[in-house]
Amino acid sequence: MQPLRILDRLKFVIERQLVKGAGFQLMVVALFIALISLVGGLLVLPVGGAFDSVGSAIWWAFLRLTDPGYLGDDVGNWQRVVSTLLTISGYVVFMGTLVAILTRWLIAKMADLERGLTPVTLKNHLVVLGMSRQSLPLVSELLASSGRMKRFLEKHETQRLNLVVLSEEASADQLIELRNQPGIGRRVRRVILRSGTAIQPEALNRVACLDASVVILPSAPNDSVSHLVTSDVETVKALLSIAALARQSRSPLPFVVAEIQDIRKRAVIERAYPGAAEVVAGDATISRLMAQNLLHPGLSEVYNELLTAGSGNEIFVRGGESMAGLTLAEIAAARPSAIVLGVLKHNHHEWHVQLVASSDTRVDTDDRVILMARDYADTEASPERQRMAAVRLQEPRAVTLERSSEPRRILVLGWNRRVPSLVSELASYPCAGFHLTCVSVVPAEERELAIRRYSGTPPVICRHIEADYMLEGELRQLEPSIYDSVILLSSDRLPSGEEADARAMVGYLQLEDVLSASAHRPQVILELSDPANRHLLDGSPAEMLVSPVILSHVLAQVALRRELRVVLDELYTAGGAEIQFRDPADYPLPDSVDFHHLEKMLAEGGEIALGVFRARPDEQGRHLILNPPRQHFLDLQEADKLVVLCLTE
Repeated sequence: MQPLRILDRLKFVIERQLVKGAGFQLMVVALFIALISLVGGLLVLPVGGAFDSVGSAIWWAFLRLTDPGYLGDDVGNWQRVVSTLLTISGYVVFMGTLVAILTRWLIAKMADLERGLTPVTLKNHLVVLGMSRQSLPLVSELLASSGRMKRFLEKHETQRLNLVVLSEEASADQLIELRNQPGIGRRVRRVILRSGTAIQPEALNRVACLDASVVILPSAPNDSVSHLVTSDVETVKALLSIAALARQSRSPLPFVVAEIQDIRKRAVIERAYPGAAEVVAGDATISRLMAQNLLHPGLSEVYNELLTAGSGNEIFVRGGESMAGLTLAEIAAARPSAIVLGVLKHNHHEWHVQLVASSDTRVDTDDRVILMARDYADTEASPERQRMAAVRLQEPRAVTLERSSEPRRILVLGWNRRVPSLVSELASYPCAGFHLTCVSVVPAEERELAIRRYSGTPPVICRHIEADYMLEGELRQLEPSIYDSVILLSSDRLPSGEEADARAMVGYLQLEDVLSASAHRPQVILELSDPANRHLLDGSPAEMLVSPVILSHVLAQVALRRELRVVLDELYTAGGAEIQFRDPADYPLPDSVDFHHLEKMLAEGGEIALGVFRARPDEQGRHLILNPPRQHFLDLQEADKLVVLCLTE
């Protein structure tokens, strides 16, 4: 038989009440106060003549328990002893316990509020479903898009941008991280954090998903293809949840911009969500840019300017309402600070892209005009600043790419989920042969299986070597100087982007040490995962590609102007319109030529002049000059290249 069975039972009952929350804890304290007051009153009741009833004695004890100021009014030794005990009990039970309970309750309530569990009551706001390192530049892009954002807000009849971000665990630390992100700062007050995941229906209600003007669903980072539940699976589940909520509440579906990793799942995404949606294939986008950069070394500067926020040029899509009836030449003449790239024609619920269209193409009300400019305001008509537009042929000639006699040898250092997509993209350029040598600590059988699962047996020759390029001896044995290009990939198998980039950057510095002793220097492309590491290698000869920054830009701009997605797909895929580098000697240019003259000269051959790529960098280490002033003399030097937009077969 256990001792003190009744006492243990009493302690157990009290414990079960205390764990129920502040309300039950206050009830237990109130019972203790009542019990102490009753005992204290009964102890002093026998004192002759002091109390006329039991109630007055209990009230006397309650006053001593709750207020020590009554202690000096007592008469008699026994009454003073009981009063002192009651006062001490009051300090412990009434004041100490009560304040502790209320303080803990207040702290817990504040913590709940900081977690972002309260549903928002907003309409026509923007929702980002997911908080990761890719979400930081995405939020910065949305807050910094002044011209596009102004038009977007006017379209949805709202005055102020409200951005709601769904994070797995919202906290004040994340707000600080957002505030420290370049381009956000004090504008973090427009950002509202809420806790939850995109696959939870209650979390979707928490961010008022159905009342949003746009829902952006970025892909989760560091996702391994070996996992059974990939980020694409979670994306499909989130879209199904949004559609189910809309059916239950009989509400219209919001416009969704979803990022997927595997482009082959585009049809699944479109089937899962019956509303308006644009799908951005993250892996395919980066693979396309890498493939074009391999074909045209130096092209990374072009898309780093066009596809990242900053002071450079961007691609804009303007509605044809204010330009209806005008030709592309007339539109270009009224916009001296912009370059007209083409037009979008609406055809059976789809957009038909016509880049490098003839200058006499007339714009209809339902059309969209594609322009490149530094600011949204530059795409507005400026009648007082007319210029003579460059006129292209009625049928621009398509350049036939010649088949390369020797395949380009590519050394790929590292492995991530984008390699199979890159191999598939390289296979789409039949005129340029590629031989890939993939070096990684990942078993060769696993890599070969991933490539076969993605695109069968591609015509691109892939040789797999199991080695660690972080080891100098193994890197030297690879003889990187014999290759035409070297790609250093940021691993997606490490816990964070900082660790993946640290490995890639150390590998790059080691590669530079190995190449310093070689006469031939290959093209080096360095992929990074964390935007904060972008400036650590400023001035280095490598071409850097920060994948999250580019994808965030694409997601943000497609969310604000959905037609931009088909323009980018056309621009960065094989065939059709492409950005290329050309030798100035291929054109009959005078010794001194300004950009306007160059623009007219290239237009006669059915091409669009975009700028100049200098052989020698400027003080900021930049080689590229896009969309210079029309009267700016180019002063072309030896080995300089012209940046043109042309059609290819």
